[in-house]
Amino acid sequence: MSLTIDLTGRRAVVTGAGKGIGRAICLELARAGADVFAVSRTESDLLSLGDEIQQFDRRYGYLVAEALGDVNVLVNNAGIAQNNLAELVSEAEWDATFDTNVKGAFFCAQALGRQMLSRGFGRIINVTSQAGLVALREHAAYGASKAALELLTKVLAVEWAGRGVTVNAVAPTVILTPLGERVWGPPERSEPMLAKIPVGRFGQPSEVAAAVAFLASDLSAMINGATLVIDGGYTAQ
Repeated sequence: MSLTIDLTGRRAVVTGAGKGIGRAICLELARAGADVFAVSRTESDLLSLGDEIQQFDRRYGYLVAEALGDVNVLVNNAGIAQNNLAELVSEAEWDATFDTNVKGAFFCAQALGRQMLSRGFGRIINVTSQAGLVALREHAAYGASKAALELLTKVLAVEWAGRGVTVNAVAPTVILTPLGERVWGPPERSEPMLAKIPVGRFGQPSEVAAAVAFLASDLSAMINGATLVIDGGYTAQ
């Protein structure tokens, strides 16, 4: 078996694709040979992403899923975080977090999963979080939503793998997207978190993208219902 990640012939849908981790995932999948359909709220981001994907000579579409034909890879990356102390979380914040991070992911998986099941092949990768595995202050809604997505990953993996569709997750720590840099840049926020990460640094979007590409490839055929934790050892302690 070749250890090269080859996604030639795969058609991938990536949600939350305009910036940060989602954008890096799209580029990595295209680099490995997949055609990409990107979903985002900002059209200008999708247009500039298309310009970057052109260098890999892959098919690219956005907003209209039919542009790619049969989809066999789904990356549920779209998510929101409205962090707050538990006693201050509003019902609106809670509902918005779960609507995007859990409900949206499930119904995307259901809609595309039905197609994958009918064809007998598919790869679904959910982007969860370190915050879904361990408790973090001010992460009541976000952490609960990502923990829910963790269990949802396992349920779908148990139900669908026998029909050719594997379902896995990646759980990153702080990733230095533009948003991550703004939030975690101040030393008073970054230093306490970095002290808990054995490798001594935050992650890069490309590191999450590489893990997603692996889970989308044939190299991961025996991996199902698993979460690949990309946290530098944070949750190992």
